Amino acid sequence: MLERGPELAAAVHAVDELVAAATAGGPVNGGILVYRGEPGIGKTALLAEIRRTAQDRCTVLTARGGETLTSVPFHLTRQLLQPALDGFGAEEVRQLFGGHFDLLAPALGLAPPPPPSAAPADPQGVRDGLARLLDRLAERLRDRPLVLLVDDAQWADAESLDWLDTFTRIRRDGRLPALVVLAHRPLPTESSGSGVPATLTAIGDRAVLTLGLHALTLAATAALARDVLGGHADEPFCHELWTVTSGNPYETVELLAKVRDRMLEPVAGSAALLRDLGAAARGGGLVSRLEELGAGPTRLAWAIAVLDSDSTPKLLSELTGMPPSEVAEHTDRLRHARIVQTRSAVTASAKDRLEFSHPLIATAVYGSVPPAFRTALHGRAAWALTAAGLGPAAVSRHLLEVHPDDDEDVVSQLRAAAVEHLAVGAPEAARRCLNRALAEPPRAETYARVLYELGCASLLTAPGATVRHLRSALELPGLDDALRIDATHRLAQALAHDNQLQEAARTAGAAATRTPPGTGRRRLQAAHFMFEGFQAAEEDGPGRSRRLAELTEHFTCADNSERALVAVRAFDGMMRGEPADEIVRLCDRTLVDGVPARGLGWTDTTWGFEIPALTGIAYAFSDRPDRAEALFGEAVRAFEISGWSGAHLAFAHTLLGLVHRRRGNLPRAQHHLEEGLRLADRVGTGLPVHWDTACLLIDTLVARGRIAEARDVADHYAFGPPWPGAIVLPDGPSVLGRLLLAEGRREEAVSTLEAAAESLAGRGRHHGIWAPWPFDLARALATTDPDRAARIATEAHTHAERLGTPTVLGEALRSLALFAAPEESRRLLTQAVEHLAASPSRYEEARARLDLAHATGSATALAEATSLAATCGADPAAADPVTARASSHPPE
Repeated sequence: MLERGPELAAAVHAVDELVAAATAGGPVNGGILVYRGEPGIGKTALLAEIRRTAQDRCTVLTARGGETLTSVPFHLTRQLLQPALDGFGAEEVRQLFGGHFDLLAPALGLAPPPPPSAAPADPQGVRDGLARLLDRLAERLRDRPLVLLVDDAQWADAESLDWLDTFTRIRRDGRLPALVVLAHRPLPTESSGSGVPATLTAIGDRAVLTLGLHALTLAATAALARDVLGGHADEPFCHELWTVTSGNPYETVELLAKVRDRMLEPVAGSAALLRDLGAAARGGGLVSRLEELGAGPTRLAWAIAVLDSDSTPKLLSELTGMPPSEVAEHTDRLRHARIVQTRSAVTASAKDRLEFSHPLIATAVYGSVPPAFRTALHGRAAWALTAAGLGPAAVSRHLLEVHPDDDEDVVSQLRAAAVEHLAVGAPEAARRCLNRALAEPPRAETYARVLYELGCASLLTAPGATVRHLRSALELPGLDDALRIDATHRLAQALAHDNQLQEAARTAGAAATRTPPGTGRRRLQAAHFMFEGFQAAEEDGPGRSRRLAELTEHFTCADNSERALVAVRAFDGMMRGEPADEIVRLCDRTLVDGVPARGLGWTDTTWGFEIPALTGIAYAFSDRPDRAEALFGEAVRAFEISGWSGAHLAFAHTLLGLVHRRRGNLPRAQHHLEEGLRLADRVGTGLPVHWDTACLLIDTLVARGRIAEARDVADHYAFGPPWPGAIVLPDGPSVLGRLLLAEGRREEAVSTLEAAAESLAGRGRHHGIWAPWPFDLARALATTDPDRAARIATEAHTHAERLGTPTVLGEALRSLALFAAPEESRRLLTQAVEHLAASPSRYEEARARLDLAHATGSATALAEATSLAATCGADPAAADPVTARASSHPPE
C-alpha cells in the first residue's frame, strides 16, 4: 500500500503481540486501534490489508456500518458475531451464551424475539451479556485470537457501538482478549453528550493508538499512475492527476480506471481532460455516469440503495418489477462500471447480496433518487420484506421513511416492531417506531394506546418523556380500566424516577379515589403510600402512617394488592420504630412459603422491585438478616438471569451489603457495596442507588476505622447537603454525622445530627439503627452538655424498648452507660453485651465488649473483644470519640 507503512505497521505489531501472548499461553491483551480519515482516503483498503495479514494466524471478524442502516439495532453486532458462531454446534453455542441464550440470541437474530407478553429486556443487561459472550468466544478461540475490524464506524447503529464500548470497558484487569480496529470519518468537533460520535470519542480515548490517514503525495500519485498506466506516464500528467484528485486514493484509482478505459495516453496532452473525467467519479458526475447506463441499471441501483443489506436478486426483482434475468443483466452492467459488487458472504444468508463498490457511491446514488420515488420504494420494500417473512423489526426501517397516510396497517407494523425492539434491549429503536406510528396517525380509539406504549418504552431510560406520554394517554379516551390503572401506576413510577416523589404520590392517590374498590384501587394506594413514605420530608407523616395502618388492619393478604400494601405498612412501621415482632409478622404475611408471591417477584413489571425490597429491608432492621439475605440473594440471581445488570443489580448488591453490615461482616459488606457502586457508575450519576450505596459504604468504612477512605467516598459522591428528595438507606444525615464525629469535627457533627433529629422526630420515625443519630449525638455532647446528652440517651432507650430488638437495646444501653456512675455503667454495659450477644450484630457486640473491657480493666475481656472486632474486619484501635465514662475509673 502506498504511503500507509506506519499505519499498517501499527496494526501488524498489535497482531504480532496478540498472537505471541496466545502462543505463550499467557493472558491475551489486544487493545483498540482507530483509523480516521476523509471519505475515499483508504480506510477500507487499509482494513482489507490488515485482514489479509492477520487471517492466517487469527480469527478475523469484520463489519461495516451503513448510512441507511443506523436505525437497525445490533446490525453491526450481527455482522461480527454471526459468522463466528456459525462455526460451532448448537450445544456449543448455548454454552458460549452462558445461560443467557434466551436473552441474547434474539439480538443476534439467532432466535425469534420473546412473545409480546414478556418483559422488555434490560439494555444494559443485553450489552453486558453480549460483551461476556465475546469474552467466552475469545477464550474458546484463543489459539487463533480474535481481531475485530469495523469499517465506517460513524454509521454504526447505537446499540452495537454501545456494546463495543461496554466490551472495551468491562474488564477489571484492563486487558482486552481481542484486537478491536475501528475506521471512521472525522467526528464533529463537539462530540460530548450521547450518541454515536460521543461513543466513538470515548472508545477512541481508550485506544492504544489513533492514526489519521492523509492524502497521497505527488510522488505516490505518480507511482500509482505508472503502475496502472505504464512507466511512460509523464510528470505533467501525474501532477494534474494529483491536483484533480487532491491525492484522494479512491478518486485517484477511479480516475486512472477511466483513463485506461478510454485508452488515453498518460502524457501532458491528455492532462487537460482529467478534470472532466474526475468530476464523473464523485457526486453529480457519478450520478450522470449511472444514468448513461440507461433506465434499467439506474432503477436497479436505486433499489440497491434502498434495500441496502437486503439486496438479494429475489427482493430486487420484486422491488423493481424486473424479471430475474433482467436483474442479472443490469447487475452485470453495474458491476462492469465498478458501481456494485457482490457482498462478501460472511454468512450463508448473505450469499449473492449486492452492495455498492464504495460508500461514496452508495451515498451519491441514494441521494439521487427523486424524493417521492424514494419514499415509494421504501414503502414497497416494507411490504416485500413482510411478504418474505422477515418480521416487523426488519421492516420498520423502511416504514420510518414513508409519508404518514392514516394507514392503520403501518401503525400496527410499527407497534409490533417496537415490541421486538424492546425484547432485544433497544428502547431507542422502539421509541422511534412508536413516535412514527403517532405521526401516521392511529385511529382515535388506538391513539391513547400508542401513547401508553411509548411511555412504557421510555420508563426507566427517559422518565421525563414517559411522564409526558402517559399524561397525554390518560387525558384521551381509548384506555380500558386495567390499562388506565397500569398507565397511572407507571406514571407515578416515572415521576418518582424523575425525582418528583410528591407529584408521584399525589398522582397515584388522586387516581385511587376515582377507582372503584378492588385490586386496581389497592395497587394505586400502594404506590401512593409508598411514594409518600419515600419522601425526605412530608407534612403529616404520622397521619399518613395512621391511615395506612387503618387501611391494612384487616387485610388477609388474599391477593398481591393486599400483600403489597402490607409490605408498605411493614416498612413504614419499621421506620417508626414499632415493635419488631409485629414488623416481622407483617413481613411474613407478604410472602408465600418464605418467598415473594407469584407476580410480586423482583423482575415483575406490574408491581416493581420495590415491594420485595421493602420487605427485605424491614427484615434487616428487625434483627432478621437471615430472611433478608434469602430475599436479597434471590434478587441478585433473578436480575442476573433476566439480564438486569444496571441499577437493579447494583441495588441488589447494596441490599446484600446492608445484610452483611447488620451482621457485622464488614469486609463482605464492603465488597458488595463497592460492587454496587461500580455497577451504578456504569448507568449514570446521582442516582438513588448511588446515595443509598455510598451511605452504607461510608457507614461500613467508619465501622472498620477507615475514616480517610470513608471521606473519599463521601467527597466522590457528594454525600451531604443538599440531600435528595427521597430518603436515604440508612438515614443519610445520621451517617454523615457519624463520619464527621469520627473525623473530630464535633461542631459540624452536632449540627448535622440535630438536623436529622428534627427531620425524623417530626415524622414519628424513631428507629435507632436506621437512624442512629441519638447515640452519636449523645456521644458528641457528652463532654460539653452532659445533661442534654443524658436526656437524649434516655429518650433513645425508651424508643429502643418499644422497638425491642436486641441490637437497638444493646446500643441504647451502651449509650446510657456514658452518663452513669462507674458501677452502674458497668452494669449497663454488661446488659448491653448480653443483648448484643443475642443479636445478629457482631460488630456492635464487639464495640460493647470493648467498652466493658475498658470499664472493668479485664485484660482477658479486652483480648476477647479485640479478637471479635478483628473477626468483624474492624480496627479495634479505632475507638469511639467518646467512650463509656466508666472506662476512666479504675476497677473496683
